[in-house]
Amino acid sequence: MSDPGSIVQAVALAAGLAWASGLRLYLVLFLAGLLSHLGYLQLPESMRLLENPLVMGASALLLLAETVADKVPGVDSFWDSLQTFVRIPAGALLAAFSLGTADPALMLAAGLVGGTITAGTALSKAGGRLAINASPEPFSNWTASLGEEAAVLGGFWLMLMHPWVFLGLLALFLLLVAWLLPKLWRFLRAMIGRIAAFFRSGGAPRV
Repeated sequence: MSDPGSIVQAVALAAGLAWASGLRLYLVLFLAGLLSHLGYLQLPESMRLLENPLVMGASALLLLAETVADKVPGVDSFWDSLQTFVRIPAGALLAAFSLGTADPALMLAAGLVGGTITAGTALSKAGGRLAINASPEPFSNWTASLGEEAAVLGGFWLMLMHPWVFLGLLALFLLLVAWLLPKLWRFLRAMIGRIAAFFRSGGAPRV
């Protein structure tokens, strides 16, 4: 992997899989396995397991469940609360193994960075969905869900065809996440406080 182009492609693959896993883990697993099987994505030997029919079948079933759950207000936040514990370690592992190297230090570094990227994406998604679910209408929820799916598909295309562009956009996204997460955390604390006030008072909380 001494060729600069190959290095950039490998970094884009590791970072892209980590980022996309925070949005749609099972879409990432199924898409990576399918594209590799069709010859459009060159996965290292350490990740060729994603092409296995059993793995692709399991990821397809989970993708179907996630696609449905992600479009139902309330259910999407419950799903996110469970899947966050899966997405972060999975994103870290995908980033680590995508380098296809036998150097444990490099794999560990990639896993730590990848896990951090996945965590930022997953927490931003979960917090954003809680904010959207505060609205009574479902259309913004469906729009957000379809937008996330389009972002993953578009991200895969950029990652493969224009890795430098993808990495630049990813850097901007991470800066946005760093700015957004504290605001989402304050919103979440306020919602928890209102829910706690509701149960303490036995009725509607004071505004």
